[in-house]
Formats: sequence, C-alpha cells, structure tokens
Amino acid sequence: MAKFTKIKVCQTMADAGMVPVFYHSDAEVAKQVLMACYEGGVRVFEFTNRGDFAHETFGTLNQWAQKACPEMIVGIGSVVDAGTASLYLQLGANFVVSPLLNPDIAKVCNRRGVPHIPGCGTLSEIGYAQELGADMVKAFPGDVLGAAFVKSAKAPMPWSNIMVTGGVAPTQENLTQWFNAGVTCVGMGSNLFTKEIIAAKDWNKITEMCKNVLDIIKKLK
Repeated sequence: MAKFTKIKVCQTMADAGMVPVFYHSDAEVAKQVLMACYEGGVRVFEFTNRGDFAHETFGTLNQWAQKACPEMIVGIGSVVDAGTASLYLQLGANFVVSPLLNPDIAKVCNRRGVPHIPGCGTLSEIGYAQELGADMVKAFPGDVLGAAFVKSAKAPMPWSNIMVTGGVAPTQENLTQWFNAGVTCVGMGSNLFTKEIIAAKDWNKITEMCKNVLDIIKKLK
C-alpha cells in the first residue's frame, strides 16, 4: 500500500512545483537517478510504465527508496488502464499518472486513497476528471497544448490544479512561461535526464539541475 497519504502527496507536489519523470530498465540506474534527484531537493518522483517488466523495476526501486530516501514520494506514470494501476498500487505506488482520462483508473485509485492524475486536453476533460475525484490533472502533451491552454483553462476554472508534462525545460524562460500561465507544478523528463547525462552516469549533473530548477520555481511561485 502507499506510504504517503493523498493529502501529503498533493501538497508536496504543489509546494515543490516539479516532478521528475524517468524510466530505465536497469533498476541500479534508476536508483542512482532517484538518489541524485533526492540530493537535489526533490521529494516527488514519477517512474514511468514504459517497458517490459517495468513493474518489477518499479517494485525494486520503491522498496529501496523507502529506506535510502525515506522522504521521497515515488509514484507511477504512463498508466492507461485499471489493471495496470492495480498492479502498481500493490507495489506501493503513492500516486498514479495517466496520459489520458480513464474513469476505471479513477475508481481503483479512489478506493485505495491514492491520487490519480489523468491526462487532459480539453476543459471538458478537466471538468470530468474533477467529478471523478482528481485533485490535480495533467495537461498533456504540454508542447502541443502550450501555456495559453493552461491560462485559458484557469480563467473559468481557477480552482483547477494543473501539472503540465511535455515541452518543459529546465530554464528560467520556459519555467516562467508555464508558471505565469498558472500551472501548479511541472513534470520534467527527457530535458532533465538527457541521454548524454545518463550514458555518462553524471549523477552530480542531475543533482545540480534539480537544485537549479527548484530554486527557479521557488522564486516564480
């Protein structure tokens, strides 16, 4: 079962303003990346359901994190159906992120008191997600929707907590654009964990980038 409460998860996401999004088939690499983020001040980490046996890697990573990084809230992303959500909940996922809106996933997560963050691309989807109990929704893909979508959605629905993923870069200019539009937090993947950094195993670089991103966001909030 989840280690952290739904309220704790959502509040931590909102306070930090950034959730790293990462996948690697090698659990040891995932551990190094998670620790680098942890040392950089990150306290919420999304591992994505991207490859074969990803759930086994996640289970290993989450068990390790509970001891090595006790304050880190580890969740799962790229979940598209209720069966997969249930599998990861059994492995202790503290939150479930989806690229789409599937009511069946919401039911499973709500039953277990775990935050479900569905992907939404219209105001109707955001409204429906909120009816299904979503405290936060994901504007996805962010690079397609753009910051203007977030700003327009917040105008008639200012209570909406929106996380954007896709098209988010670890720069002052990019982050300013998103937070000025009204996002609650951003999900950051390939622009934070570049292929070059992972190949070089430059974990210190990840730590430095996380610190810098969190500092920028803190000033923007």
